[in-house]
Amino acid sequence: MAKTQTFGDKLKKKKGSEKPTVKIIKGIKGDDGTTHFMETFIKVDDVSTIEKVKI
Repeated sequence: MAKTQTFGDKLKKKKGSEKPTVKIIKGIKGDDGTTHFMETFIKVDDVSTIEKVKI
């Protein structure tokens, strides 16, 4: 028997008005002079507002 619904069809149904998810990487200089990186994923309303985000 053939499938009536594919995985792609399931993904199309779930999509709505989603906010874009962006990955923010921030470099922090440690006491010993090494650089540590913090990364986080956030959802933003508009991609142009990324520079205003504080982590």
